Amino acid sequence: MSARSRDFAQVDVFSATACRGNPVAVILDAEGLDDEAMQLFARWTNLSETTFVLPASSSEADYRLRIFTPGGEVPFAGHPTLGSVHAWLEHGGVPRTVGRIIQECGAGPVEIRHHGSTLAFAAPPTRRSGPIEEEYLARIVAALGIDRGEVIAHQWADNGPGWVVIRLRAAGDVVRLHPDFAGIPEAELGVIGAYPEGSPHAFEMRAFAPGVGVLEDPVTGSLAAAVGQWLARTAAAPASYRISQGGCLGRAGEIAISTGADGTTWVGGAATTLLRGTALI
Repeated sequence: MSARSRDFAQVDVFSATACRGNPVAVILDAEGLDDEAMQLFARWTNLSETTFVLPASSSEADYRLRIFTPGGEVPFAGHPTLGSVHAWLEHGGVPRTVGRIIQECGAGPVEIRHHGSTLAFAAPPTRRSGPIEEEYLARIVAALGIDRGEVIAHQWADNGPGWVVIRLRAAGDVVRLHPDFAGIPEAELGVIGAYPEGSPHAFEMRAFAPGVGVLEDPVTGSLAAAVGQWLARTAAAPASYRISQGGCLGRAGEIAISTGADGTTWVGGAATTLLRGTALI
């Protein structure tokens, strides 16, 4: 397959301040690219995720999205969903229904709300939930360099990437972590801790995924989605709140979570295109 010029955008997601969120590279006309070419390009960009926009194969969807980390394809990811739909709209994409976009991806259809500059996706169902097995949890605790007693709650929260989540008592406990990345087990690991009541954010969050080539992800929508569903099920958070992430990496990520009366958890945030042009693939 010979290389050709394809429309490209790089979008900063989950921060209203440019260059303080999580970037995603988006190839906007990916028809004709095979798996090997997509993976090679994703490994070259060396971002948490690179996405490839394709025509929908379903009559209900507006487009199809494939999502690659440097280490492989994932069925769903949050900041790539918001960044890709933002780039798709700027590139002239027109949804079948005004204000509502359906993205087709490996995790199935994902609904996205679009009102003005505001974007939010409906959290997809988790594939696995329930407490983390104690033996597995012991490996996580050891890798984080903390005591088992510091973990006040834990959960499998896999909505595609394979997340497990532990909750520490306070946001400061999350910020102070210095993980042994070699010791983090196969699952992608999220850690959350609460801020004091009245703070601008309800929780601090960090995400570690060395198994797919991402030691620490700056701002993580799929994790926030699964955390939002978990906290809603256990009534451990209000119906609407904000999560802070990325400060340990010099970012200023902010994720808005809201759970409606029907139980749907929505995950929203800012998206800004910082690079636009073509890629030769």
